[in-house]
This record gives sequence, structure tokens and C-alpha cells, in this order.
Amino acid sequence: MITVGDFFPTYKLNACLEDNSIGEIHTDDYYGNKWSVFYFYPKDFTFICPTEIKEMDRLLDEDLNVVGISGDNEFCKKAWKESNDLIKNIRHPLAADTGLSLARELNLVEEREGVCLRATVICDKNKIIQHISINALDTGRDVDVIINTVNALKAGGLTACNWKPGDGFVG
Repeated sequence: MITVGDFFPTYKLNACLEDNSIGEIHTDDYYGNKWSVFYFYPKDFTFICPTEIKEMDRLLDEDLNVVGISGDNEFCKKAWKESNDLIKNIRHPLAADTGLSLARELNLVEEREGVCLRATVICDKNKIIQHISINALDTGRDVDVIINTVNALKAGGLTACNWKPGDGFVG
């Protein structure tokens, strides 16, 4: 099982890109200059997922790479974006892990439902996983918590509970 401290896998995935065109993303393209957040969600055309996807777009304002991933294909993602006002204008790609091979390699599949778990993977500039969190399928994520986690990870010291940028380190 892949975990914190491991390299994020190299994958090429079809995607609905930022401009709503169909294309490919390569996970290796998301390293070198910025930290990256890869977030997995169960299905397109659902109720919780677009609320998260809209909020995940805020991570771009934090100078992070952001990719949303589910098992639905890229054409489904395009149709969903075009029909859903919450995600119509997001600025990050939604990638298609059809067959769930990437999610399975990361052990992020809810096998009974056959969908990706609602998971967040944060990687540093060197493609090393620094954080993984998983929510129940029916529970959305808090993007402010993700932002604070990235800031704490990037701080380079011992960060206490509820640490915020500008706070000192412990120890």
C-alpha cells in the first residue's frame, strides 16, 4: 500500500481540462514548481461532489496544483461541468480514472460501491506524498482544513494542533 513518504504514481489519464476540452493529464507534470493536491471523489452527477469540486478550485489561489479524479470517463465529466452551475467554470482538470487503476494502486477504492473513496492526497514538489486523508462517501471535505494542512506541511517545523501561518513551532 502506498502511504506518506512514498512517491505518487506516474499516470496518464484522460480528462476534462480547465477550458472544458477533452485531453490528457500526466501526473508527473504536477511537480517541480508547486505542491499538488490530488483529490478523489466517488461519482460525477452527484450531490456532494460538486460542492467540493467548486471549493477545491480555491486551492489554485494558494499556488497549488489541483486535480480532481473519479472513475467516470472524461466525456461524462465534460457533460457534468457543462450542465452544473457550481462546477461549470472551475480552473482545474477533472481526470478520468476509468477502471480505477490509480485509485486501486493508492488503495482508495470503496469496493462494495465500485467507486473512488472521498480522499485527498497532498504531494510536495518532489512528488512525495506528505498527507492522505479519507472521508466517508457521504461526507464532504473542508477546503480550509486542506489549506491549513498544506501550509503546516510546507512550514518546515514542528507545527502544533491548530497551527496557522505565522505561529511559532513547538519544541
